[in-house]
Amino acid sequence: MTNDHHEITNNPDAGTNPEAAADGIRLQKVLAAAGVASRRVSEEMITSGRVRVNGKVVTELGRRVHPETDQVAVDNVAVQLDTTRRYIMLNKPVGVVSSMMDEHGRPDLREFTDQFDERLFNVGRLDAQTSGLLILTNDGDMAHVLAHPSFGVMKTYIAKVEGRVSAQTIGQLQSGIELEDGPIKADKARIITSPPGDGVSMVEVTLHSGRNRIVRRMLESVGHPVIDLVRRQFGPLHLGTLRQGALRELTREELGLLLTVSRQAPSKRPQADQPAGEQRDSRDDRDSRDSRDSRDDRRDAR
Repeated sequence: MTNDHHEITNNPDAGTNPEAAADGIRLQKVLAAAGVASRRVSEEMITSGRVRVNGKVVTELGRRVHPETDQVAVDNVAVQLDTTRRYIMLNKPVGVVSSMMDEHGRPDLREFTDQFDERLFNVGRLDAQTSGLLILTNDGDMAHVLAHPSFGVMKTYIAKVEGRVSAQTIGQLQSGIELEDGPIKADKARIITSPPGDGVSMVEVTLHSGRNRIVRRMLESVGHPVIDLVRRQFGPLHLGTLRQGALRELTREELGLLLTVSRQAPSKRPQADQPAGEQRDSRDDRDSRDSRDSRDDRRDAR
């Protein structure tokens, strides 16, 4: 398995140049260092009013910014100025637990993160029997926003289920159903294939809930147990043709869209650079949830 693993270097102006540390770095230089465009093109972007700093349009070329604290956007798409941050898309395989160290000895995400120098962690979770799009990063602020259900980041799943799914069933999923831990409804749902007979169907479900195994439980509650489940979309990111078990860096465009989503969310600070799931749950809660996942995964495997 291979991935595009490029060496990361910090901007030499930060920390070595006293003037840069005190007064910031020229905006066009920061944009060029972030890979947005050449310095000359970046200057044209600034003077044409396409660049915002902390939400305000900047047109003067003398503007200086602090990459560690200032938020910059070009054409209303966020730009990551901190080159120490890493953003990886993984197509998590079936059988891998969404944990950095599984206490029950199951295959975990270290298989993928150990090849990086940075300490990466996962944004949210996929149960062991679900494959698909999972983000690995060392950006704790972004991870907190994207993983927390209160921020409403949409996730889209493709499910292969038992039986023929009807339009009435899709309506039921969208209008809401009652589960043991409370009501839930899909933000969107549609039938992909539903052939006649008692075979299998393919359905697409989009929702923002982060509750444990929610898609599987929803479909089982309406009489269509899941045979196979893949997360195809996470916020603005699409899995595309990335094969199961492979990973890649996010493109600059993908990262910009993801940053834009996270910056538009209400301000809520996580604990510094801790995995988003661990910011919300105590250790006992995580152990309890992992135990439930383990039991459920064994049940699905039967």
